[in-house]
Formats: sequence, C-alpha cells, structure tokens
Amino acid sequence: MKTLIDAEVSPGDQLKTFSKQEITQLLDMSQGGLYKVFRRCSLAVLNCDNSIDDIEALEEMHKNFDISLYSTERGVKLSLQNAPASAFVDDEIIKGICEHLFVVLRDIIYAKNEIIESNKFDLRDSEGITNAIFHLLRNANAFRKGHKPSMVVCWGGHSIPDIEYIYTKKVGYELGLRGLDICTGCGPGAMKGPMKGATIGHAKQRMSEGRYLGVTEPAIIAAESPNAIVNELVILPDIEKRLEAFMRLGHAIIVFPGGVGTMEEILFVLGLLMHQENKDQPYSLILTGPESSRVYFEAIDAFILETLGKKAQSFYQVIIDEPARVACEVKKGIDQVTTYRRSTGEAFYYNWRLMIPLDFQVPFQPTHKTIKADLRLTKNSPSGKLACDLRKMFSAIVAGNVKLDTIKLIEKEGPFEIQGDPAILASIDKLLHIFIDQGRMKLPGKTYVPCYRIVDQGGDS
Repeated sequence: MKTLIDAEVSPGDQLKTFSKQEITQLLDMSQGGLYKVFRRCSLAVLNCDNSIDDIEALEEMHKNFDISLYSTERGVKLSLQNAPASAFVDDEIIKGICEHLFVVLRDIIYAKNEIIESNKFDLRDSEGITNAIFHLLRNANAFRKGHKPSMVVCWGGHSIPDIEYIYTKKVGYELGLRGLDICTGCGPGAMKGPMKGATIGHAKQRMSEGRYLGVTEPAIIAAESPNAIVNELVILPDIEKRLEAFMRLGHAIIVFPGGVGTMEEILFVLGLLMHQENKDQPYSLILTGPESSRVYFEAIDAFILETLGKKAQSFYQVIIDEPARVACEVKKGIDQVTTYRRSTGEAFYYNWRLMIPLDFQVPFQPTHKTIKADLRLTKNSPSGKLACDLRKMFSAIVAGNVKLDTIKLIEKEGPFEIQGDPAILASIDKLLHIFIDQGRMKLPGKTYVPCYRIVDQGGDS
C-alpha cells in the first residue's frame, strides 16, 4: 500500500483564482515569506486524523513533502509531492481535505494582504483588531445572518483518554439533538468528539445543515490537524485573534478536560467575563467531564480561587458526568443570549458589544525576555490583568510544548523561567504537576520534559 502520493488538485468552484503576485507570495521561501507557513499548514491538513501530533516528528517523517501552486485558464491548481496517502482514496484526494487545503490558501493570503500589510486596520488598537477579525471571518463565510444563536464553542485537550473522548461525544450528541452547532479548535480529542456526537444528534433530528466549525492558527495547526468532521475551517493569524474569534462567534462555551492550552482558554474567557463593561452580557461557561475527571476540575477550580478569587468562580458551572444536563444548561444560556441580543439590537452572528481589552488582543510572542519583562504574576495586579498575564504564561508553555519555532528556541536557550509571588507560583506549580501526573502534558510516546522552570524572586527553583 502506498504511503506517499504525488498529485495535482484543484478547488472546483469553491475558490477564486489567484493573481501572479499572490502565487509568488505563497511560494516565497525567503525569511518572512509565506511558503514556510503555507507548507506547514498544508501538511497538517493532509495529515488529518493521523495519530502523530509531534511537529518535529511530523516534519521529519515528511521532510520530502513539497507543495506548489500555479495558474491555469480555469483557476489555480496545487501540485503535491510526497503527500500522505491517507488523504487520498483510490489516488483521488478526499473532498473535505481538498476543501481544507484551499482554505489554507484563502486565509493565509487574505490575512497577509488585506489585514497585516494593507494599513486598513490599526492592529495596535482594540477596535481595529476586532474589525480585522470580523473581516477575516466574513471572508471565510463564517457568518449566518438571520440564524438564531446556536453556536457552542467546545474546548479541551487534543490527546485525552478514551473515557473522556467518549464523554465529549455524549455531550455533542445531546447538543445536536437540541439543534445546536459546534465550534472547536478543529483538532482531534475533545475538539473532534463533540462534533462527532452532534452529527448523530443532527441526523436523528433530520438536520442536514449542521455546522462543525474549526478555528485554528498557523503555529498550532500541525499539532491539532483539522479533524475529518470539520465542514468549515478558518485559520486566524495568531492565537489571540483565534481566541477572540471564538468569543465573538460563540453563544456559549463548554470546557472538557485538557492541558495548558485549555487552561489558557479558560483564563482568557474569565478575564473578559470579569470585566466591568461585560457585566450584563449573558455567556454560559460550563466545565464538564466524566466522573474520572472530577479531580482534574477540582484542581482547576481551586487554582482559580487561589489566583483570581471567589468572584471568578461565579462565572462558570462545573457539571460532572451529566451530558444531558450540560446541553440543557447551554440551551438555556443561549436562549438568554438571544433575548439579550434582540433587546440591544446586537447581531446574532458576531458579538460586537463584548469588551475585550487591548492587552488580551495584542499577540504575545513568548521568549525568555518577554516572559521576564511582561508578566506580572502578583496579587497586587487587578484580577483582569492577572488573568491576562496568567493566560500569557500558559500560552508560553503551550508554545514550548508544541510550536516548532519555540521548541527550537528552548532547545537553544533553556527552559522559560516563570517568576512571581510565591503563593501564585505555588498554585501554578501544583496545577502543572497535576497535568503532568495525569498525562496531559505528554506527547504520545514521549516522557514529558518541562519547557519551563518556576523560580522564586531570588531565582531559585
């Protein structure tokens, strides 16, 4: 059986043609050129549903993979060399994977030309960033004008035990029975399970237009390749715009068990919900898993209490091993969102009214220098600021675990050093040890080696 395939693929009618300039940009291999991102995202899409989520292992396995783009009279074509054979059936590319390949083209070139380099948006300004995200999502056809709120964002780990994966499918099934749509980070595990469950729920309700929206970003897509159920895919330029897109598209959030990436997401949404200007916004946030994950959620609940205080705990529910109750609570919360949006005249498909401070929006590039200079993990910080800095800290660990450029930086310069108040550092250390002990920081087949080192103000571990 073939393991690699050479092929030419075309997008059919789903994508406009590209100019010669855009093709040149996509194939630009120079420093700062788009080819590296284009190739990495394309390989991730072609690697759909394979078990490898180690970026370095994936790159090594497919080091001879190549992709190029050229124009024809009827549009554009992609030429693939040494592509994973799992993306093909009888030497024909699977249609869903083909669609995702051309999404890579669409979103990378649009973000580069129309957002980052166009000067149409002030990306140093909060309103400018929110406008840019709106245009990115609109270009991706992510809006359904006239549809009542129904989008449930589901977060959780991409590598979770079978018992937790089965639970995510049960919750997805209950959501599907209630006519709700699913938005996730598009990968496997807790991102795939709710979508898979919802497809059955939708089918039982004879719904043929269920939405399974995947939202990702270039630096993380290789570790969380789009799963086979995603029927709409959007690639945002960075993690901060991805997180904001979730918040503005979604009408409720469910959090399943995960690792540092999931904790990053929880802190992002809590930081926003605690903001005074968002006090009237209805937004359901439910943390849930099977009985076996009870200790996990107790640890997260304790961490939030110890760092952000009791008020932060009031913004979410923890529901253990009750899939139908989770779906009922989500549906009730979305009904409140519908009433609120109608009363304020707000759009159902994009939450313009949600206040997101600039510090949550500006991309944080984790390096040894920025972690030391920018993070203030102290009890003296306002709770919103502390939530933001904790989010950045967990984001740095995510990057050190799965993002290739950051992995190489740590290999060169050593682990990131995390400093702050002793009480906060102790809470961080305790939570991370629980994640490690439960296998939530470990890539398959590898013993986890921390990319971070927690030190007190004197520099001692």
